[in-house]
Amino acid sequence: MDFSLSKEQELLRQALAGFLSARYDLERSRAAVKTGAGWQPEVWRGFADELGILGATLPEDVDGMGGGPVELMVIAEELGRALVVEPFVDTVVIGAGLLRRGGGKAAEDVLRQIVAGEARIAFGALEPTSGSTLHDVSATARWDGDEWVLDGTKVVVTSAPLSTHLIVAARTAGARRDKDGISLFLAEFDAAAPPAGVTVHAYRTIDDRLAADLEFTELRLPATALLGAEGAAWPAIEATVDEAIAAICAEAVGAMSKVLADTVEYAKQRQQFGVPISSFQALQHRMVDMYMELEQAIAATYLAIYSLGGSAAARGRATSAAKVTIARAARFIGQNAVQLHGAMGMTEELAIGHYFKRLTAIESEFGSSDAHLARYAALTKAS
Repeated sequence: MDFSLSKEQELLRQALAGFLSARYDLERSRAAVKTGAGWQPEVWRGFADELGILGATLPEDVDGMGGGPVELMVIAEELGRALVVEPFVDTVVIGAGLLRRGGGKAAEDVLRQIVAGEARIAFGALEPTSGSTLHDVSATARWDGDEWVLDGTKVVVTSAPLSTHLIVAARTAGARRDKDGISLFLAEFDAAAPPAGVTVHAYRTIDDRLAADLEFTELRLPATALLGAEGAAWPAIEATVDEAIAAICAEAVGAMSKVLADTVEYAKQRQQFGVPISSFQALQHRMVDMYMELEQAIAATYLAIYSLGGSAAARGRATSAAKVTIARAARFIGQNAVQLHGAMGMTEELAIGHYFKRLTAIESEFGSSDAHLARYAALTKAS
């Protein structure tokens, strides 16, 4: 299989890398998270107007460019290399993925707003008792007159404080029946002035992203809020989350590549006993081990990306295998990079510490290694 990029894909990579190198400063982005709006709107506007990456993977009928999984990989890897906190995966991968699969005029309108940089999406899926099991849904949606009424709680809704729209998973069937009866609902949202029936508890995560816990108490939505068929949303959720897993694996590859490069460069400069520590054979072996972990992560990510268009079972096995491989590599590379940098590797002033936090978060994002090993085994047994 040919893993080389086409001319257009390489130009996309170069354009995004150049934009981020010139316009995305790590210190400024972290200041925006901690003391500002939590993101940089001018950067998001640049993604839409100057680069077009918000529509690069979306269909042409919603003003997108019609790109595919490889374009997604290219974009996510560069965003990871620059440690971008703006909600690309939440909006363009998860939000747009659920909207595309749900269909309908309301979804198409929001998709066009995503491409234009006007809409940002947060997906309310996890609940206090669900862990990482997305089909463990207790939130309910009932039909009342000519409206849907939502009740329940969603936790760790990433990007919710920045979002203009929510997509919420709720159970529309009476009793819980595993993956049956789950529906998706689209709602306009503003965390600063939430609609009646929504309570927002916002916070910053360890990797400098914004998230919120949301409580829904008789939130009323119009009939058009339902995405797709009632009670049949699980296949759309599973396929979209697999795309998101592949995207964060590519993001992790970008972040780990940067961490390894910075570590090697630091080892060449740091002196001990009058010589660079890069001359110590034990540390050379350590950095080679980091390189090997990165190469395995890259291979697993390629497999996940190229499996997104395959069957549900093949896609699921590939993305779960990639997630396990990435989690192992992220921990090994991140921890060793911090150790080789010494105590300052965990400081706020050094970039390594910020990359380490993001890689640590990716380990458990969209499910732990144990959960994905179990999923891989179940899908392999069923095939």
